[in-house]
Amino acid sequence: MPQTSVNHVNRITLRPVAPKPRPKLALSFPVRRSAAQVDSQVTLEHWLDIWMASEVEPCRADTTINGYNGIIRNHMVPALGAVPLSELTPDLLRSYYQWLEEERGLSPNTVRKHHVLLHTALKMAFQQGVIPNNPTQRVSPPHPTSANIRYYTAAQLKRLLDEVSGQALELPVKLACYLGLRRSEILGLRWRDVDVQAGLLSIRRVRTTVGYRIVEKAPKTPDSRRTLSIKALDDLMALLRKLSVERPLAGIPCGPEDFLVLDEQNRPWHPNLMSYSLTSMLVTRGLPSITFHGLRHTFASMANDARVPMYQISRAMGHSNPNTTQRIYTHLFDQTHGEVLAAVANTITRGGDQ
Repeated sequence: MPQTSVNHVNRITLRPVAPKPRPKLALSFPVRRSAAQVDSQVTLEHWLDIWMASEVEPCRADTTINGYNGIIRNHMVPALGAVPLSELTPDLLRSYYQWLEEERGLSPNTVRKHHVLLHTALKMAFQQGVIPNNPTQRVSPPHPTSANIRYYTAAQLKRLLDEVSGQALELPVKLACYLGLRRSEILGLRWRDVDVQAGLLSIRRVRTTVGYRIVEKAPKTPDSRRTLSIKALDDLMALLRKLSVERPLAGIPCGPEDFLVLDEQNRPWHPNLMSYSLTSMLVTRGLPSITFHGLRHTFASMANDARVPMYQISRAMGHSNPNTTQRIYTHLFDQTHGEVLAAVANTITRGGDQ
């Protein structure tokens, strides 16, 4: 074959072929890009700002956001804010937790909240490839401790009810100790939530504080939305009937959308002022210190003493399941185990005498 032909063939064979352009993917949905285009040298303070803005603030309640901001601004930023994410080591985090307990005087349970917050924020950094691993996974936070829950005996509660009779505190105290309501649930009640004829009371909204602001919102969980039968509570029913008659006669708003619990000036209570009024009254009357949440604990204690099944206590208190109730009130409910052990011991003893 002539050389020219070979060269001609080679030129044809070796000629580079331009790659065909890939067709553009036709997607029926928009591709979301990572909101944080940063690297591991970004400081923890900057990353926490990104995390709060993208993951927390759009979907969490104001109370949660306010709590996170308090932890971040009061503790994390002063201590760790300038540290790059790449330098957040397990040893550094252990030292931070120890500092919180020993220097800041925070409880182990509170330090665990710091750990959970850091773990969640740094998990997002790991998932987005900002850091190669999450250092909190190699750190054990302090072990949780049981809260010192204060509650009243039946005799103390009777005296408290006598002291608040006829006062503005009477209704909120009775709602707390008779129904086990949270303070925010008491303050969120409106007259439309009470059916005096049927003897029903419904928890639909809560009213609480976020920083210095008062907010009204839906209950935290679906189980917190509940309707309670109060027809057998003669004392509470009598008080509600009395108020429903007296308030309109006195020119006090008592329509369906008006708040049920009012202060001495017949205005909706500020949550903190209602708590302060209870504390002040207890000091004046020489009664043991207790909060509205303590009265909720008192309800749980007395329901347990009355042998109410755990499931029913849980439903009444608006817990998601009986395990939650059992975990919170272990120190109360475990006291009944003593009776079980005593009964078994008595059976064994009688058996030995036969």
